[in-house]
Amino acid sequence: MVEANGEMLLVSPGVTVAAALLQAGIATRTSVTGEPRRPLCGMGICYECRVQIDGVAYQRSCQILCKPGMRIHTSG
Repeated sequence: MVEANGEMLLVSPGVTVAAALLQAGIATRTSVTGEPRRPLCGMGICYECRVQIDGVAYQRSCQILCKPGMRIHTSG
């Protein structure tokens, strides 16, 4: 289980943070006009998937596998 914005998510082994957030319907960030943004490229180039993981900001969620007890915070 991982925590995303205070919500507990049950995640299978080998799932990226981006995939877990997409499956849960959680946006990774909000655009300057207030629209929800989600991962785009899935390989770390576009930076649309940036989130805070365990207190470290600007992590590319499409490049990081979920670990039990991980705390994720999005601006979305």
